This record gives sequence, structure tokens and C-alpha cells, in this order.
Amino acid sequence: MTTSYLITGAKPYGEPAQDLLIRDGVIADIGQNLQADDAEVIDGTGLIALPGMVDLHTHLREPGREDAETVETGSRAAAKGGFTAVHAMANSSPVADTAGVVEQVYRLGVEAGWTEVYPVGAVTRGLAGESLAELGAMAESAAAVRMFSDDGHCVTNAQLMRRALEYVKTIDGFIAQHAQDTDLTAWGTDNAAQMNEGSVSATLGLPGWPSVAEEAIIARDVLLADYVGAKLHICHVSTAGSVEILRWAKARGIQVTAEVTPHHLMLTDELVATYNPVYKVNPPLRTEADTQALREALAEGTIDVIGTDHAPHPEQAKECEWAQAAMGMTGLETALNAVQHAMVETGLINWRRFAEITSTRPAEIYGHQHQGQEIAAGQSANIILIDPAASKTITPEQHASKGRNSPFRGIELPGEVRYTFLAGQPVLAQAELTQPVTERTGA
Repeated sequence: MTTSYLITGAKPYGEPAQDLLIRDGVIADIGQNLQADDAEVIDGTGLIALPGMVDLHTHLREPGREDAETVETGSRAAAKGGFTAVHAMANSSPVADTAGVVEQVYRLGVEAGWTEVYPVGAVTRGLAGESLAELGAMAESAAAVRMFSDDGHCVTNAQLMRRALEYVKTIDGFIAQHAQDTDLTAWGTDNAAQMNEGSVSATLGLPGWPSVAEEAIIARDVLLADYVGAKLHICHVSTAGSVEILRWAKARGIQVTAEVTPHHLMLTDELVATYNPVYKVNPPLRTEADTQALREALAEGTIDVIGTDHAPHPEQAKECEWAQAAMGMTGLETALNAVQHAMVETGLINWRRFAEITSTRPAEIYGHQHQGQEIAAGQSANIILIDPAASKTITPEQHASKGRNSPFRGIELPGEVRYTFLAGQPVLAQAELTQPVTERTGA
């Protein structure tokens, strides 16, 4: 197996072109006119070199929902999308609320070998919101879980949320909250919210999902995190009001971080007028004003990272009437394209900032030592090469994910991931999957 690669003429972070020598899983050298007789040469002319992307919010469905996705298929999708690490949410079946389940997911990720897979542990048993899950046991397991979330469900009980924050503080972990006041969204009733509450929902006659349902939970939880001195992460922020609360909390020094999805940066509730269930998602698509506020917050750092919330579903769960359709969209294989379109090509961020929000910062939040590293000699070779000048029409049937529920179907978007290096090995080359990494060396 080749362990040395010489990438010529690539532009780290979009800056002046350099050569990169990868050897034994590490960037051995970076500079001009490098030579290495033992290395396989890759022409990086016109390509941008970036740290491999890190997704804190992925649904891989296994165990239990292999009809929607598996760790294998989701990992392949991650590699194609330029992700060298993903974090698998706990809402599998059985729920990842014990050491046994998180270790199973972790082992499946290692066996797949397309990307690093880190299980997210549930906050409460069975995601039921009644008692804490085995947080300590999951942290001490082979999966070494540090992120805990009931995503898909909000930890609505304030006392339970306080106890969870207190507990994770002792194990150097954090809680990732799905912010949704279920009373305000009439969850569990025949009149449950179906889309953003506003002029479009009024016109369509669909039950509305008020922005305050998200904002009220965020406000409560940043105060709880401040009170106990714990780390809190807010999943899929979607409203301008949430941005203001986060801005206030960060100015106060509260240990809160937040993510936004690619689809909330691009799409609005106007699309629901088509009644196409592909646009049904939790939290719902919001207004153009919300979208603009999210973009600005991401550019300035009030929102820290991109989280795909990759949520594949089998065809029958989306090919039905709106009210019966499942919520969620795929995202791993279109994240680069959507963020380049919404953030880079609008001039809101450059490629170095892109690397921060998709790789460096999420790696810091979780505590990874070998992901999100600077492209420099001596650092781990978890890197990607992208072609920013390329464009493509999104065709879900060509995706590695089992899910075909992409909201970007038929849309032409910029950018293409050409190479993905995991631990110094190209799992994606010329935009095609190659072979998984079964043995890892280097930093």
C-alpha cells in the first residue's frame, strides 16, 4: 500500500500554491518544488487544500433503521462530501443510551474505514426525557463519548437539563440541545406544528411553528449552563431571535456554542407552498430575514460551526402527503456546495474561515487532537482537495447515502470535493470513492 503522496500546486486555504508531501499519515513537508521519489504524485493545480471537514450532527440510523442508512453508507457519503469525522446522533433503535450501543456504533465506524465515526450518547434513557442515561458509562467506554444529545427531542424538563449539565461537567463533556418547546409546537397532538409560523403558514393553513419555541429553550439553557458552569451546544439554530440570545450569552462569557445547517442558510419557508415533503424539516425552514441573520452570525462567529443534520429517510417516508411525511433532509454530500454558495460566493467568508466553521472549530468543540489541524508540516493528514471552480446539478440518485431526500435536487451548486485523505490515505480520488482505511498511522 502506498503511504506517500506528493500533492503539487494546491492552494492551502485558497492562498498561494504549494506542494504537500504526505507520508505515513502525516504532512511531512510543505513548500515549493518538493521532491519525493517514493511518493505517488497528485496534480493539485487549481485545487484548494483544506482540513477534512468535521460534522458534529449526523444521523447514521444504525442500529435499527438500516432501511434509511447504515454506518457504512453514511460513512461513504461523508467521504464523498469531504468529511473526515462525523458524530452519529443517538436516535437509533435501540437508542444509543448505553455503553454497549455506543461501542457498537464506534466499532462499525472503524470497520467501515471511510471516515472517523464518533457516537453521540443520549442525554436521557430512550430519549424519553424522564431520567438520565448512562452518561458516565458511555464516557468511559471504548467510544469515549463526550457529546450527549437527545436530538430529535428536546430535554424539556429544566431540572433534568440542569442535572445533565452538572454531570457532563465532571466528565469533560457537553450537552447538545435540540431547542424546541413542545408545548408551543403542540407536539404530540393532532394540531402539531408543520412549518414556520408566519404569513406563509397562514396562507397555506398549516399549523405554525413559532420562532419563540426555539428561542425560549435556548434562553433557558444558556442561563442554566451559566449557573452550573457547564458547556452547552445548540443544535441547528434557525431564527434571528436565537442569534440575538447567543450573541448576548457569548458577550457574557457563557460556555455556549452553536451550529447552523446548510439548508437553513439557503432555503426559506416559501418552498413549503409546493407541499413537497422534501422541505419538511425540524426545525422548519424559516423566513428570508432569518436566513440572512444566520449567514451574518456564522460569518462573525456568533454561530460557531456548520452541522449538516444529515437525516436520510426511506423513500416511503417522504413520498407521501405533507402531514404524514417524516422530517429531515440529507446533507453530507451537499454541505460543501451549499456553504460555498451561501457564504463564500457571497463574500461573507473566505476559504480560511470556511475551514474554521467546517473543521477547526467543530474539532475544538469536541476536543479532537488530530482533526481540524492546520495544514502544516507535522500535522495529521486528514485533508481534502476541492475544486472551487466546478459546479454540478445535485442528483441524489448519484449519492452514496441511502437517502434521496435532498432539498437541493435539481439545483446547480458550486464546488466539488476531488480528494479526501483520511489518516494520509485517499478514500476519495478524482471525486470517486477508492478504498477504506483499515490501518492508521501518524499523528
